Amino acid sequence: MAANLRYDQSASSVHNRLFFRLFQARNTLDRQSIRILGITTVQWAVLGGLSRPQVVSGMPFSELADYLVVSRQSLDGVLKRLEREGHVRRVPDVHDRRAKNVILTDQGRAFWEALQPRIYDFYRQALAGFRFDDKVALVHYLNGLNAGMNEIVPP
Repeated sequence: MAANLRYDQSASSVHNRLFFRLFQARNTLDRQSIRILGITTVQWAVLGGLSRPQVVSGMPFSELADYLVVSRQSLDGVLKRLEREGHVRRVPDVHDRRAKNVILTDQGRAFWEALQPRIYDFYRQALAGFRFDDKVALVHYLNGLNAGMNEIVPP
């Protein structure tokens, strides 16, 4: 299969620009979330993930790591900080005492709710130049890109 691949310089140039722009967007998001919201993007994602109604009783640590697409080590460090701040707790799973579920505390839920107006304004300003259909299309394309990246196999 690899022998059938042909290097296309013009396609490669577009690919490089696309992935570099994704890199820049991620770094801008990281910087701006700390500056505007006072939390990191991973903290933002953890709090958002745990605030969903379907996980009101928490979710297993490993499932949370998979859901957020972060390493267990990275998630552990973020959870330690959120635990120190009183926003989350790790509790033993009722079915498997060795496993831990991560739950959003009442304080964490109140913190998350208080952030919502600032998060809404963050989104509003960041996406001000996009029409509704543009936003829907961007979500669609990013979903496709993510799926494609998950299908990459080593040569």
